[in-house]
Amino acid sequence: MSPWTPPPEPEPPRIGLVGWCLVLLRAPPMAIVVFGGLALLALVRLFERPVFGMDRPVTPHITTLVCQLSLLIMGLPVRQRGAVMKDRGAMVANHTSWLDIFVLNSRKTIYFVSKSEVAGWPGIGLLARATGTLFIRRDPREARAQTGLFEERLMHGHRLLFFPEGTSTDGQQVLPFKTTLFAAFYSQRLQHAMKIQPVSVIYHPPVGAEPRFYGWWGDMEFAPSLLKMLSTARHGMVELVYHDAVRVDDFPNRKSLASHLEARVRDGHGVALAGG
Repeated sequence: MSPWTPPPEPEPPRIGLVGWCLVLLRAPPMAIVVFGGLALLALVRLFERPVFGMDRPVTPHITTLVCQLSLLIMGLPVRQRGAVMKDRGAMVANHTSWLDIFVLNSRKTIYFVSKSEVAGWPGIGLLARATGTLFIRRDPREARAQTGLFEERLMHGHRLLFFPEGTSTDGQQVLPFKTTLFAAFYSQRLQHAMKIQPVSVIYHPPVGAEPRFYGWWGDMEFAPSLLKMLSTARHGMVELVYHDAVRVDDFPNRKSLASHLEARVRDGHGVALAGG
């Protein structure tokens, strides 16, 4: 498959009078929900950490509620097909936008695996750190340490979710999965104990908008994208397709596992995008 060539980044949206009215209407309650939720999460964690340690029986549910309310305030509906797995393990999904954090967290308690640079991003970095995101560096020299982090989190029942494409896109295709992180699932402790569930995330644009409306790629900034979401009068829809989970030990190596998961995500994404 040929490498994806990112399209030119769109001009910042022009927000009219109605759009600014919607921003003024939506931004305050969303700020209250997000930052109030983060404050509540931090407070609960003060008691949760010394009692439960790595386990988080309460705070992930706060994150889920915050994300559900944020999407409701923005007016962005989410439709789900398939069921979230109940087994111990991880999830993989295609990556389109910062909205993925809210959309995927709104369905079930999960913990994202993200590149270390995200921790320093304004807004998104704060949210990621507060919600227990596992930050990693894509460096083969740190593979053993990363395997240890994966084992610790997964064996405590944390359902990790990562984006094997390694970058966000315009939402019109699924990029080839990078296989490096899958190696961690072939450790002695994880290989025979874990399942991985593929998830296709499909953004359907508002009526009359370009197909890439929800995409967030390249050097696009967060603030203009957020304003675009808040100022949109009638949103499209996000579709989540939860495919059947697979056992890690059903595949001989990380490449065959990644290939299968990529095919499932790609097929679900393509069919839904075509209106199937």
